[in-house]
Amino acid sequence: MRIGILGGSFNPAHAGHLHVARTAMRRFGLDQIWLMVSPGNPLKPACGMAPFAERLASAQRIADGRHILATRIEASIGTRYTRDTLARLHRLFPCADFVWLMGADNLEDLARWQRWQEIAAHTALGVLPRPEHNMSALAGRAAHRLCRHRLPARQAPLLATAPTPAWIFLPTAQNALSATALRAAKQNPSHPSSLKAA
Repeated sequence: MRIGILGGSFNPAHAGHLHVARTAMRRFGLDQIWLMVSPGNPLKPACGMAPFAERLASAQRIADGRHILATRIEASIGTRYTRDTLARLHRLFPCADFVWLMGADNLEDLARWQRWQEIAAHTALGVLPRPEHNMSALAGRAAHRLCRHRLPARQAPLLATAPTPAWIFLPTAQNALSATALRAAKQNPSHPSSLKAA
């Protein structure tokens, strides 16, 4: 199985997440996408974070239950940091080829993640563009440190089985929708700026 993991708070899950999942599945040749709902992101404030059950339910609503699955596995195995989660998943599913999926905004911040270089050393990274983040992400510390391991986009179907470290920045259509914008729209639906990506 070639499995793409799209981790996040999903506060709430939305059409932008579904766009990423479908695009990644098609372009990276994946069998499944796991929408892995985080019990709590160490880099995000708890204030404004919906309860875990509510966020998981929002991910389940955009999943199809077959190729795109919403999962609480991180909560079940008791990990909070991506490096620890991926290490456990590699042990639990030794026959699976995992690709960690992220938007360019996460690549931009990757060097702040705990033991981020271990993440890249053991799991392929599939990066999708995000409006206003692409140039800074590709010029950032993580991209610079991993530059010699970057594969051309034409090799996307081979990423899941490529020797790691390996990563691809995938030029593709972008979806500007964000959970931040959705929460802002919910709080102030008449304000036009609340419909823009944060």
